[in-house]
Amino acid sequence: MPKMKTSRAAAKRFKVTGSGKLVRNKAYKSHILTKKTTKRKRNLRKDIIMDETNVKSMKKILPYM
Repeated sequence: MPKMKTSRAAAKRFKVTGSGKLVRNKAYKSHILTKKTTKRKRNLRKDIIMDETNVKSMKKILPYM
C-alpha cells in the first residue's frame, strides 16, 4: 500500500490541538479592513475549533495530522 498524500494547502491552514480537534483561522481578515470595526477585526484574530460537520472530510485530506 503506498503512502497517502497530505493536502499541502490544508496542512498550512489547519492545526491539531492536543485533544485531536482541528483549529482554523477565521475568514474576512485579509483586505477591505477600513470599513470593519476595531472590535470585529480583533475578534477575527482568534483561532476557532472547526465544526464537527467538516472534520471527517478534513481528516481524509490530512491523514497524518
